[in-house]
Amino acid sequence: MRKLVILPILITLVFASIFTSCKKDQNTGSPTLSDAMARDTLYYLMNDWYYWYNLMPAVTKDNYKDPYALMDAMRYTTFDHWSFVADYNEFVSEMEGNFVGHGIRIGLDESQKARIAMIYSGSPLYASGVRRGWIVKSINGYNIAQIIHDGDATAYNTALGASTAGVTNTFVFTRPNGTDTTFSSTKKEFTVNSVLLYDTLHLSSGVTGHLVFESFIQPSHDELLTAFAYFRANNVKDLILDLRYNSGGYLYIAQELASYIAGNNVGTNSVFAKLSYNDKHTDQNVNYLFKTTPSPLDLPRMVVITTRLTASASEAVMNGLKPYLNLVTIGDTTTGKPVGMNGWAVGQKYFFWPVTFKMVNKNNEGDYFGGIIPDEEVFDDVTHDFADRRELCLKEAIHYLETGSTAKRAVSAFHRYPQMSEKPSWMTKGFTIVNK
Repeated sequence: MRKLVILPILITLVFASIFTSCKKDQNTGSPTLSDAMARDTLYYLMNDWYYWYNLMPAVTKDNYKDPYALMDAMRYTTFDHWSFVADYNEFVSEMEGNFVGHGIRIGLDESQKARIAMIYSGSPLYASGVRRGWIVKSINGYNIAQIIHDGDATAYNTALGASTAGVTNTFVFTRPNGTDTTFSSTKKEFTVNSVLLYDTLHLSSGVTGHLVFESFIQPSHDELLTAFAYFRANNVKDLILDLRYNSGGYLYIAQELASYIAGNNVGTNSVFAKLSYNDKHTDQNVNYLFKTTPSPLDLPRMVVITTRLTASASEAVMNGLKPYLNLVTIGDTTTGKPVGMNGWAVGQKYFFWPVTFKMVNKNNEGDYFGGIIPDEEVFDDVTHDFADRRELCLKEAIHYLETGSTAKRAVSAFHRYPQMSEKPSWMTKGFTIVNK
């Protein structure tokens, strides 16, 4: 993992000047971190490390009560929709894969019905048999389809209640066979599975690996190890990589995923991604190289399924592999985030994640702020599960692998349908981060 040893030193120096006048905690004797002190620290960090430090709006830091408000004011919003401040404990827990809730994403289909778009295997609803594609008629009596149609996040949160273990909700579902069923589900804490599915497809073109990958978090390392060992053992010759709900995460996990895919075709001295910092920190510029993996696939081609939620580390994998193999994309235009963040833990109360670097591939390609446009535009078909060959994106991916060309036919008019999840907003906007 990338380490910037200068970062903790900078934090120490900033706090040394701030803490000289702060009061002591009577129980521990340690300084009490106030919102104003954290805000001041963020101000200095942004002026020194922020990628667009010279394009930030001019602000008076004392006009903002806490680092959350100051971050919103200082971001260069022409490009930056991602820099964020997070609660320290919540951030650490999320990136370790810890989750509290039902573990579901809900989206609308063509007929404006609400359906389960994604569900973690640790979800209490998953244990009851609920899967992607099930219709959600109501939650606690709320018309959830109307709420999602209206984009009313407040009403959605009210319908599902607090993100606290023990909160119980009543769901009315319509099963795939058309029958209605009611479940009482209690939110619990569990570890999410970032690999939602891995399997093989036996196509006319040969054995194809199929991986649905949802986030680049700490548990992903072991999950990818298992999935690619399975692919290797089954001699897959192609891969369908489904990143439709993957909004990013750790860059070292993206590096691992790309290395599994490209394998020995590129070698460990080949560039996966080049990181460049602002002109105050050019000494931190670095190349991320492909790594040796235990189960390399050495693939000549792959298909990636994308949506507008596909972002950051996911886009880095696509862009980093582009010079080395035939990469075809199916779905929707991606978010468009060719930049990433370094993190600063502040007093174990906050985590600051400003955009600090830009990423390009071996050929210096990477200005995809408008998103990566798919070769075949297909909407996210939430009426079918990921492994169902009737699911439109998977169907088109298979068509390409078996024929060598995208269908270029109107399967259905393209539409983008709204979805909502229980994840915090910073996890759904797109983020690529390196450890400090």
